[in-house]
Amino acid sequence: MDDVERGVVEVLREVFAQPDLEVTPATTAGDVEGWDSLAHLNVLFSLESRFGVQFTDGEMGSIQDVGELTESIRTKLG
Repeated sequence: MDDVERGVVEVLREVFAQPDLEVTPATTAGDVEGWDSLAHLNVLFSLESRFGVQFTDGEMGSIQDVGELTESIRTKLG
């Protein structure tokens, strides 16, 4: 697990207040209790703050799973 993956998992655990939340690249919003549209925005804003990146409106609506989210952050970080 690299720094980006580790950071994404930490943010998800913080946002959902579940320190033992199991997260894989295939994890989707439907896999996590409480991950609704408001929580999705909270996750994205928390990730933007943590990594110093910004998601476009299109990205906010099109990211399907944690793997895509992680790859998007990696791409933005260069």
